[in-house]
Amino acid sequence: MKTAAAALAVVTVFAAAPAQADTRFLAFDAADRVTQALTRGVTLEVRRGLLGGVSVRRIISTSARGSARIDYGGPDAVRRALPEGSSEASIYTIPAEGDGRGLSRALCPGSDQAFLVLGRVRAGRPLTVHAVGRWPDGAYRHCVQLEYSYRGEWALPPANMLNSAPETR
Repeated sequence: MKTAAAALAVVTVFAAAPAQADTRFLAFDAADRVTQALTRGVTLEVRRGLLGGVSVRRIISTSARGSARIDYGGPDAVRRALPEGSSEASIYTIPAEGDGRGLSRALCPGSDQAFLVLGRVRAGRPLTVHAVGRWPDGAYRHCVQLEYSYRGEWALPPANMLNSAPETR
């Protein structure tokens, strides 16, 4: 009986609040000298899922032209290359095409492939990002730790403006 009541409560909550995924743009400023030397700041295009989970889709340079798609996931060896005591856990692969190639070279010069390991991405909170590279010998090595302070969220046009076609006469 208690299980049925709990299930009914969950269904009621989901029915009362419309489930909606959305895309947001969160801006971060470099918080230390190392980060500022590599990136003055970044904007992350994040997608919040129906249950509140956040995934990063793209990293955009705030101070220079350029953006790179990043794909969720990567080998567990990336996480093992982090410095001891690191709590960041979300691995993203930087694809080698487009600006991803330049980002990989800037963060892990000499590596064959680069990955980002992010902490929990939340508005209003600082962010730690680790870059890890896979080298020609197959080893995964930590390249740099980047520290960001939260700057704000970019405002987007109302949804009806984004989804409507321009009027023609």
